[in-house]
Amino acid sequence: MNRWLPVVGGVCMNLALGTLYAWSVFVLPLEQEFGWTRAQTSWTFTIAVVTFAASFILGGRIQDERGPRVCAAIGGTLVAAGFVLSSFTTSLTYLYVMFGVVVGVGNGFGYATPMPVASKWFPDKRGLVVGLMVGGYGAGSAFFGPVATSLIGSVGWRATFQILGALFFVMGMVGAALLRNPPAGYQPAGWTPAVAGAAAQRTSRDYAAGEMLRTPTFYALWVAYCLGTTAGLMVISQLVPFARAAGLSAAAATFAITIGAFGNAGGRILSGWLSDTLGRLATLRVMVFLSAVAMPVWFGVRQELVLFYLLAVVVYWCYGTQLSVFASTTADFYGTRNLGMNYGLLFSAWGVAGIIGPMIGARVYDLFGDYRYAFYAAAALALVSFGALAMARPPHLLTPAAVRASAARATS
Repeated sequence: MNRWLPVVGGVCMNLALGTLYAWSVFVLPLEQEFGWTRAQTSWTFTIAVVTFAASFILGGRIQDERGPRVCAAIGGTLVAAGFVLSSFTTSLTYLYVMFGVVVGVGNGFGYATPMPVASKWFPDKRGLVVGLMVGGYGAGSAFFGPVATSLIGSVGWRATFQILGALFFVMGMVGAALLRNPPAGYQPAGWTPAVAGAAAQRTSRDYAAGEMLRTPTFYALWVAYCLGTTAGLMVISQLVPFARAAGLSAAAATFAITIGAFGNAGGRILSGWLSDTLGRLATLRVMVFLSAVAMPVWFGVRQELVLFYLLAVVVYWCYGTQLSVFASTTADFYGTRNLGMNYGLLFSAWGVAGIIGPMIGARVYDLFGDYRYAFYAAAALALVSFGALAMARPPHLLTPAAVRASAARATS
C-alpha cells in the first residue's frame, strides 16, 4: 500500500472535523431566531470542546486496540449525525446535546486516528506528516466557514446543517477507508533510525499509559501544552470583537478569521516539518516564546491593518504549532504502539485550555474594560509554558547512564 494514501485519508477526515472551529457562523442565525444570548450559545462550543477532549482518550484506546478504521468510521458518523440532528433544534438543551455532545464525541473519535497512523507510516518524516494531518483540521474552518455562511444566506441555517452533515459523512467514510496501519515492524525502504541530533530524542520502546504517567516529562509537557494553548485561545476567542474595537470594519474583522486559519494550518504543517530537523522541544520552545512576544506587540499595532493581519498570522501560527508538534513529541518520547491513548491523555491539556482560555480572556476584559490586559496575561501564561518546556527532557534520556550513552553515540 502506498504510504501516502493514509495521509490523504487523514487530511480528508480532519477537513470535515475542523468545521467545529466554524461553529461561530451559526451563532447569529440561532440567536436571531430563538432570542438566545451570546452567553447561552457560547456554551455549545464549550461543551463540544470538553466532550472532544474527553472522548479522544476513549477513541485513542479503541484505535490502539482495534485499528484506525473502526474509530474513524464512528467519528465520521457521529459528526455527520450531529450536524443533521442539529438542524431540528428548537431548544438550547437539544442543541447542547446534538452539537455539543454528539459532534464533540465525533471529533474525539475521528481526531484520535490520523496522528497515530501517520506516526507509524512516517518515522522518517513524522513531524511534517503529522503536521499535514492536523493541518487539515486547522484548514477546515477556513474552507467550510465561508461555504456555510453562503449556504445560510441562501437556504437557511437548518438546511445548511443538513447539507454539511451529508457532506461530512461522505468525507468521513472516505477518510476511514484510507486509514490503515502499516505491517508490524514496518520501516521505510532505505531508512535507518539516526542516533544523534534531534533524532536522539526518540525512544526505542513503547510506553504503556501507566508508565507514561509515572514520568515527570509528561507533567512538564501537560502544563506547557495547557498554558501555551490557553494563551492562544484567550486572544483567538476574542479576535472579532478585538478587531472591531481596534477600528476594523465588520468585513475586515471577519477576514482576520480567514487569515488566522491559514496561519493556524501553516503552523501545524511547516513547524511540524521544522521539528524533524530542529527537534520537537526546540521547536516548541521557539514558538511558545515567540507567541509571548507577539501578543503584546499585536495589541500595540492593532490600528495598523497590515501589521494587525501579520501578527494574527504569527499568533495563530504559534498556536497551531502546538497542536502539531506536541503530537509528534508524544510519539517520539513514548512510542507509537499506544500513541492513541497516550496522546489522548496529553491532549486533555488542550481540553482544559478550551474551557479556561476564552473564560479568562472574557473575564479580564470585563474586569478592566480593555483588551490590553488580556494580551499581557496571555503573554505571561506563554512564558510559564516556555519555562515548563525548558525543564522537559526525553524520558529515556533522564537517567545518567542513558545521557552518557547518548553522548557517546553522538561523538562516535
